[in-house]
Amino acid sequence: MSLSFPFPDIEWEPTQGFWEAASRETLALPRCPSCGRWDWYPTGTCGACEGVETAWQDLSGEAELFSWAVVERAFAKPFADRVPFVAALVLPREAPSVRIPTNLVDCKVEELRVGLRLRAVFRGLEFSGVEGRIVAPFFAPDA
Repeated sequence: MSLSFPFPDIEWEPTQGFWEAASRETLALPRCPSCGRWDWYPTGTCGACEGVETAWQDLSGEAELFSWAVVERAFAKPFADRVPFVAALVLPREAPSVRIPTNLVDCKVEELRVGLRLRAVFRGLEFSGVEGRIVAPFFAPDA
């Protein structure tokens, strides 16, 4: 299932495990089985030991907010119906050295703060005027 812009390439081998896990509503990240380093954003080799094996590990989905920005202007037509939205970097609880780029949902911008506890939520990702849909992890404040 090859999708066009603005969808991510869910069939690209280094990130395929991430999207397969998301389709099961699970957050997963690659971890080097040789040295134990979390390897996000994966490139096919470990950034620490240059190992080529990847082990995808399911995570709890718990995270904390590292940084965010409110996007008020669409940079491309398919995003026009999505603005405003909150783009963010989150730190997974099990892998705090990792920064996952994502969108925050179900939140009030004025209540956001660094360190805010979050949880992964899985929703359909669709764009107006573009055929296709995938399940993607977003993050929401953890009540």
